[in-house]
Amino acid sequence: MSLEVREISRTFGGVNALSNVNFDVKAGEVVGLVGDNGAGKSTLLKILSGALQPTSGHIVADGEEVTFTTPHVAREHGVSAVYQDLALAPQRDVVSNFFLGKEVLRTGVSGTVFRRLDRPAMRSKVISELARLKTNLPSVDVEVRNLSGGQRQTLAIARAASWCERVLLLDEPTSALGVAQQAEVLQLITRVAESGIGVIFISHQMKDVLAVCDRIFVLRLGRIVAELDARELDAETLIGYITGAIVQDRSSENLERNTL
Repeated sequence: MSLEVREISRTFGGVNALSNVNFDVKAGEVVGLVGDNGAGKSTLLKILSGALQPTSGHIVADGEEVTFTTPHVAREHGVSAVYQDLALAPQRDVVSNFFLGKEVLRTGVSGTVFRRLDRPAMRSKVISELARLKTNLPSVDVEVRNLSGGQRQTLAIARAASWCERVLLLDEPTSALGVAQQAEVLQLITRVAESGIGVIFISHQMKDVLAVCDRIFVLRLGRIVAELDARELDAETLIGYITGAIVQDRSSENLERNTL
């Protein structure tokens, strides 16, 4: 399965937030999306998640053009996003958070009439999914407010990955985490990709991007200015692309130093 954007542009009044962006992610691949503040990363993420529509251009899933008019439509096409706010309910437990908006009702009258939840089925599903992704949570019954920042991020990613069939969009998943928590989240991202889901990873943490990504796209001033093999990069070189100190000739894939 794949997801691709072709010639995507987005304007806000007279401002071009994105200009003719071409970008793709394949099943089982982690693709980094990096750039300075104002480069257009968040705008592109919102378009891919259905929260924002492009001014022009196309989104293509497995060779078929699709239109994400809302986040719900994007999710129907197998695309889910985890934003920095995580969208978790701190006063509720892990199971309840996992099924927010997707609660399972009991069969029979108790479910159809009284709308009672099938907690055993929900709990079993959560335990199974967390085990599949080898997550490190103390219990599925603990309230989210009692989890660490890394554990909350782990829950948000695991939840989205469990309902996601094609692509998972991650916005700064390792920001504001300690070193050990960052490592746990990065390991989870790798396991999500190994399960066959494509991952788009937005981050300002270059070491994290290089640790998990297969390819990296660099956005600058609303344009993709480089597509790079993460295995051939170090942090200093990647920063050079972001700042414009290194320029990629995308027609020939030759690199030249910007002498300005």
